[in-house]
Amino acid sequence: MATAAVLPEPAIGLTPHVPSPADKPAFDAAIVDADSYAHEERYHAIFKYLREEAPVYWCEPEGYRPFWTVARHADIRRVELDNETFLNDPRLTLATIADEERIMALTGGNKLTRNLVSMDNPDHKHFRAMTQGYFSPKYMKQLEADIRVLAKESVEHMASLGSQCDFAAEVAIWFPLRVIMLTLGAPREDEQFLMKITQEVFGAQDFDHMRPEEMGGLFATIAEFNAWCDRITADRKANPREDVSTIIANATLTDGSPMGNMEAMSYYLIIAAAGHDTTSSSSSAGLLELIRNPGEMRKLRNDPALLPNAIEEMIRWASPVKHFFRTAAKDAEVGGVPIKAGDNLVMAYPSANRDTAVFDDPFAFRIDRANVRQHLAFGYGPHLCLGQHLAKLEMRILFEELLARFDHFELAGDPSWTRASFVSGMKHLPIRYQVK
Repeated sequence: MATAAVLPEPAIGLTPHVPSPADKPAFDAAIVDADSYAHEERYHAIFKYLREEAPVYWCEPEGYRPFWTVARHADIRRVELDNETFLNDPRLTLATIADEERIMALTGGNKLTRNLVSMDNPDHKHFRAMTQGYFSPKYMKQLEADIRVLAKESVEHMASLGSQCDFAAEVAIWFPLRVIMLTLGAPREDEQFLMKITQEVFGAQDFDHMRPEEMGGLFATIAEFNAWCDRITADRKANPREDVSTIIANATLTDGSPMGNMEAMSYYLIIAAAGHDTTSSSSSAGLLELIRNPGEMRKLRNDPALLPNAIEEMIRWASPVKHFFRTAAKDAEVGGVPIKAGDNLVMAYPSANRDTAVFDDPFAFRIDRANVRQHLAFGYGPHLCLGQHLAKLEMRILFEELLARFDHFELAGDPSWTRASFVSGMKHLPIRYQVK
């Protein structure tokens, strides 16, 4: 397997928009370029090549600290599972050296927030346990009726628009936000504010969502959200409710002291932002693939019992979380490649979910794919996504309501994707439909 500085030319050329792997500086730049994540063909051409030729590849893009790119399913599982060797802290996501230095100057540390996905044990285990019961399948069933009300509201709004809408921008982006607001107990009047927060946090590289001076704008966004969290925390301490905000506001650390301000704000943020954009992206991608594959749509309409499996396939297909980093705490080996203590590794989840070693014909969208639950879109091991049951529940309910209300869907224009290398998905999905 090639892991050296220069990769061989592919037997069949990559897409015209992807540099030759033999041109290492240009190829490495394409791996971190946000534009690669806004163009599915480009992204998948890069990582298909890496899976086949350099599944553990030393990447040295200009302006970034170097790292290993891990492209195969088995290797990502191995890294995810060994949370003693491969740590979440201190490097979590792609950021330029300049942005890392700005964060250090602004905060005195290496990150703007400190949430579950950036923690290692023992903190991770303790903080995860705080809300694990709330996000369990058993508790999620208690929310099903309220979530269905929100889904019906979204579908009726779609019907009120006539026979055409931008599903991504007018439906899919709002429904999961309202579900997250339900779990947080946030009032409807905060909807526009929370939408702005989630778009600026995860869409910071996208021209439609970024603030001026990208990293400084993100810092301002976090500061605004922190003020909102302070208000929610004060209210839930005085007036506890049956919501996740009450759990966070009244949580204590292992020594019995209250959770710190930064940790509380970070907890709210990971629920609000991660639980919103990821589900929105998967829902839009799922509808797009049902439109592109009418045989799969007919199969689903003829056998609604396939819907839970179809939801898993939509999530595998979308893989909205594009990467997370790990840092080696000691010398190790991944995929036969020696990893030194202190090396950073980026786990490419969409690549894992197109791995032919696991998924037969992975670039085919199949709602009855037998082993679809082996996808890594929610991660794996100790850091498996806490909100996965909520995400799958709300997507199932939304598609139940969509299929019950509309007879036909077709594209009404070209879809487009968000320009972001961390969490990204569909930005626009213009469709036409027939109301029953």
